[in-house]
Formats: sequence, C-alpha cells, structure tokens
Amino acid sequence: MANLITATRFGLLFVLVASAYRATPEWQLLDAPLLLLIIALDGLDGYVARRRGETSRFGAIFDIAVDRVVENVLWVVLAHLGLIPVWVAIVFVTRGSIVDSIRYAAISGGQTPFGMMQSRWGRFLVAGRFMRGFYGTVKAATFAWVLLVQPLPQLYPAMWSERVATMDAITTFLVLLSVALCVIRGVPVIAEFVLTSDAMRSAIRRRKVERPRFRITSRPAA
Repeated sequence: MANLITATRFGLLFVLVASAYRATPEWQLLDAPLLLLIIALDGLDGYVARRRGETSRFGAIFDIAVDRVVENVLWVVLAHLGLIPVWVAIVFVTRGSIVDSIRYAAISGGQTPFGMMQSRWGRFLVAGRFMRGFYGTVKAATFAWVLLVQPLPQLYPAMWSERVATMDAITTFLVLLSVALCVIRGVPVIAEFVLTSDAMRSAIRRRKVERPRFRITSRPAA
C-alpha cells in the first residue's frame, strides 16, 4: 500500500508538469493545491509503511528516488519556464545526486538514510526532525508560491503590474532560502562521508604497519 501511494505521487508529478506547460491560466490555479497533495502523500506513504509494517529496503530506496525525482523535475521545469534562475536547478540537481549516492551507499551497508550521521551538528542539520520539517516546508512554500504566481500576469494584468516588485521579492527570498538550506544540509553528509572514509583508510594502513611480521629462520642442524 505504501509503495502504491509513492507511485501515485510519482504519477501526479507529471500531471502537474503537464499543467504547468499546457493548461490555461485558470486551470493553472490548481497547480499549487496539486503540489500540496503530492507533498501530503509523501508524508502519508511513510506513515502507512510504519503503521502496516511495510517498511523495507526497497521501499526506503523507492521513496528516496521518488522524492528526488519530484524535487529535481520541479526545479528544472520552473527554470525552463523562466520562473526561477537556471543556476538554482543546477545546484539542487548536483547536490541531490551527490548526497543520494552517499545515502544509497549507507543503505547498502545496513544504515538508514539519516542514521549515517554521526556528529552532533550533522544529526541536527540533516537528521533532526526540526530541520527536516523546516527544509521541507520552505521548499514546499517555494514551489507552491512560484506555481501560484505563474498564471497571475495573464489572469490579473493590472494587479500584477502594480505588485510585480513585491511578488518578485517574495519569490527571490523563498528561492534563496531554499538554496541556502540545500547547501547547508548537504555539506555535513559529504563531509562526514569523506572523513569517515579517510579515517577507515588510515586505520587500515595503521593496522598494516603495526601488524607483527614473523620471519622464518632455518633451524640449526641437530
């Protein structure tokens, strides 16, 4: 059931994309509510998985993959439509690819995506419930705001011409805040992965150096 909810969220993403490109401005007013439904389903699939005992390695990887697809597709689409700068999409796609590769390695090693964080700041910024919720809320607000603003110039041209500066300022603030949180939460994952890997390699080298060496000598003749 949980995986079905995740798959539904995946399908609704492309309905949203099609609307952003092809729907009339009147219909595009539904894009922001549709986005909120997709985000709500993201929380629902995890709840259902825990409630029904459907947690699995496949489910965890599937959920992470769909999360990243939804996010990256939205950033790319909004950039292609000229609603946000292209460099924003590049930052999110790059950061997501690196961090998710590291998390996949952690899952393959038997860890949870957030359980791999060892430092106090890493756990707070990456695994902490507050920061995860805050980051998700900021991204959701950014997507919803940009999608909500998209049809306004055509629907309400007079209002838009009067308030375009304010609208653009809000968009810029939300986008930059999303980018800042994206980078801030990505750095600890990469840093701990690199440091842990180096520490492991150093430990292996030390064990090789400290390992006692036994020399075979010939026994004296009787």
